[in-house]
Amino acid sequence: MRHSQMKNTGTFVVSIVFAALLCSGAIALSESSGPTIDTGAIERLTGAKGALDEKEGVFKVSVPRTDLSVTVAGVKMTPPMGLTSWAAFKRQDKDNKKDKDDMVMGDMVMLEDQVSPVMSAALDNGLEVTALHNHFIWDSPKIMFMHIGGMGPEPDLAAAVGKVFAKIKETSGGKGEKLESQIDPAHSSLDPAKLDSALGLKGQYKDGVYKFVVGRTTRMHDVVIGNQMGVNTWGAFAGSDDKAIVDGDFAMREAELQNVLKTLRKAGINVVAIHQHMVGEEPRIMFLHYWGVAPAGDLAKGLRAALDLTHD
Repeated sequence: MRHSQMKNTGTFVVSIVFAALLCSGAIALSESSGPTIDTGAIERLTGAKGALDEKEGVFKVSVPRTDLSVTVAGVKMTPPMGLTSWAAFKRQDKDNKKDKDDMVMGDMVMLEDQVSPVMSAALDNGLEVTALHNHFIWDSPKIMFMHIGGMGPEPDLAAAVGKVFAKIKETSGGKGEKLESQIDPAHSSLDPAKLDSALGLKGQYKDGVYKFVVGRTTRMHDVVIGNQMGVNTWGAFAGSDDKAIVDGDFAMREAELQNVLKTLRKAGINVVAIHQHMVGEEPRIMFLHYWGVAPAGDLAKGLRAALDLTHD
């Protein structure tokens, strides 16, 4: 065989091998490594500047809370020390493309009075709220952190995050929602029968406080646990029929959380914490703590609507 024929044959074999590897996915061309994130559009829609991590395929926008003056145990805090709101965008690979193929996750830094309006902005614009808690103790003023997430078209996610950032800016400087009521359980005049009727269950009225408890069940270490082990939803009312305060705790499966949040916010009930109380349980149980001030009947109806969304 001539040298030129051997060379041509070798080239042909290499081409065949390369094509086989390409088809099997062993070699990926750069153009198929994943969709390109539209960083400019995300910055425009969120109103925030970002940075691209090419290795992870994530574009992250950040909003430092430079408007806050926070101390923790006497230490002056700055945005790099954990006072920066952010949202990170990621696209799925083309081969794994779904109807809702883009993702966002983020963490919002807020004063206490900003929590309710910012949470509503997230929920009303299609985002999920996945946690609400503190990251510090001894902080002054008190800072809360709300974690968000979502799946959908990238422009929609970016626009929703933009609404959340805008609401944080709009409510900064003490322009959020504050609830203060002069209510003393020692002077309560609630009608427990009316609350029983609105809630559709039997509560206990004692020492000026009407309280109901609804148990849930889950398993930990192959042991069934329920109401008396802390797996329950409860609420405590004080005040009068015309103006009452209610506080309590909701126990929910993960799939129930978003609808319960939306229902409570629709009823004007504030969510003050979202977290877990256990680890390793099956099914997983999420807990949210709430606080509301309104006519007792209105609060009870709002809680009843949320309770209807939770069941074993």
